[in-house]
Amino acid sequence: MITHLRLKAYGKINLALDVTGIRDDGYHEVRMIMQTVRLHDSIELYRSQKPGIRLETNLYYLPVNEQNLAYKAARLLMDEFHIQEGLGMRLRKFIPVAAGMAGGSSDAAAVLFGVNRMFGLGLSREELMKRGVTLGADIPYCLMRGTALSEGIGEKLTALPPMPQCQVLIAKPGISVSTKTVYRALDEMELKPEQHPDIDGMIQSIQEGNLVDVSGKFGNVLELVTGQRYPVIGQLEQVMMERGALNAMMSGSGPTVFGIFTNPRAAQDTYEYLRYGAGSELARQVYLTSFYNTARL
Repeated sequence: MITHLRLKAYGKINLALDVTGIRDDGYHEVRMIMQTVRLHDSIELYRSQKPGIRLETNLYYLPVNEQNLAYKAARLLMDEFHIQEGLGMRLRKFIPVAAGMAGGSSDAAAVLFGVNRMFGLGLSREELMKRGVTLGADIPYCLMRGTALSEGIGEKLTALPPMPQCQVLIAKPGISVSTKTVYRALDEMELKPEQHPDIDGMIQSIQEGNLVDVSGKFGNVLELVTGQRYPVIGQLEQVMMERGALNAMMSGSGPTVFGIFTNPRAAQDTYEYLRYGAGSELARQVYLTSFYNTARL
């Protein structure tokens, strides 16, 4: 019997993000190229005889009840399978919160995987993904991980060849962005054809393993909104590009910016500039990481 599990919940970035329409239920249709990075949260699960779910976090402002996706994920499976035992969860956050990196969704995905394993529920990854999408559109991808094309509302996933390895610099400015507000503002815009990213072209570059071509095809229509409202996003991108990044772009609805480097020294120098140097006023959180292409949780 498994009584304790230690799991990693990895973050993601969007190498490309396009919005193609709005459904009758209000959800947006998207086409995105998703990529897992090694920056991760840590989650420990403890089985207990005392019924109920107990969640602890290292960030005082995070909810530890039904408002937390990790809690919701545990409740979903425990209610469905009538689990009478208790579950303790200890969550340590490192992925920036509300940053366009699917941190909450990744936490929930890890909990679904962990509860399934700990209590021997026997669900396949596909079955977990079907349950996960009822909590959040990014959760199926966070169960799948790696490099993938995401369509529909984010739940239609097609695995792509792994991205070539490189350094990924992540910087989150000290602002918060409302995803709903960003999508609402985008709905009011009339986008020109050239403002949409070349998703199919990027897929071809990924299949060819050409990191330079992939980087050259970065595009995120949501940055048309968030970047205009928060100039610091463009400033972070400019710093990364001037210091050697192949390209830099905002992830998701923002405000996190990532840059792709093939020169480890340039990546390290830019990290130190943004973390400790004169550029530190631009970003509150800065991380130097890499791509993660192993499918296992």
